Amino acid sequence: MAKKKASKKAATKKAAAKKPAIKRAKHTLTDLDKKTIHVIASTATAVHKKILTRALPELKFPVRSLSNVQYTKQTGYFELGKGRKARALTVNTVKSFAQTLRLMSLSKEMVENDNFATKREAYYISKNWNDAKFGVQPESDAVMDDIEALASLEGLTREQLRFRPEEHGGALAGELTVIDRDRTSGNEIRIDCTAMGSGAYTIPSSVEHLKFETKAKFILAIETGGMFHRLNDHQYWRTANCILISMGGVPSRAQRRFMRRLSDEKKLPIYCFVDCDPYGIANIYRTLKVGSGNAAHINRFFCVPKAQFLGVTPQDIIDFKLEDATHPL
Repeated sequence: MAKKKASKKAATKKAAAKKPAIKRAKHTLTDLDKKTIHVIASTATAVHKKILTRALPELKFPVRSLSNVQYTKQTGYFELGKGRKARALTVNTVKSFAQTLRLMSLSKEMVENDNFATKREAYYISKNWNDAKFGVQPESDAVMDDIEALASLEGLTREQLRFRPEEHGGALAGELTVIDRDRTSGNEIRIDCTAMGSGAYTIPSSVEHLKFETKAKFILAIETGGMFHRLNDHQYWRTANCILISMGGVPSRAQRRFMRRLSDEKKLPIYCFVDCDPYGIANIYRTLKVGSGNAAHINRFFCVPKAQFLGVTPQDIIDFKLEDATHPL
């Protein structure tokens, strides 16, 4: 009996050993990947040349303070002005200078190997950088924001640098086919957002590679998950021939970028259905439409200037005598 059991175990191990490993498709650099690598490499080369000539190397970043933020009607969103700040290599800045270069090096490596890291993971990776490691995550977040601001001048975002947010992407349902790719084989995947059963499609954290097919007439961005699920259960998207997106409060970067790309590429209007209160109008709707002052360096990628407010207005409460349906703030 012992011999039989031993032979069975050996056979099982042998079968497991013969099982072919899943091979990932060879990564082909996209134009955005090549551009990202070029921006990082050229920045590092400029620093290297300065060092070789015994000149003081420095990195120049856009000033991200509100004093350097402006709103123009032509663009329809908040954007950075021309203010710049220099981070020179001195005794006092040697650590932050090294951290910036190490983080940019990590970004280049991830682009080349088709990998990514969250902001939290990037902070923990730095623990192997000896004296250049970050003490707390807010330090790495600040350096990452500076790098993104620098990259934004070349039309790149944090997602192209392969630093992904940990926030959710949001739910979607309706008349849309999303064309994605299989991470293992590289083959095209077609996702029919009308065939999700009682669930919904989840917007991924990185959306630049996605393609869209739709005959929808508009996009309805909804503040609350409850209202989204109610409309989805009743298949309102079929009745109105539209695309429903749940924002779940202030929309995430992935949601905003997804809506911006979908709206621009398919020429679809976006209606933002939010509550009639300061948070719904001044936070959620405003962030989607014009962005925020603190993120002015990325608003041109993530806000949706074409978005239109949809919902009850303060004047509606008076005109339609809805006082009994309201509550004080």
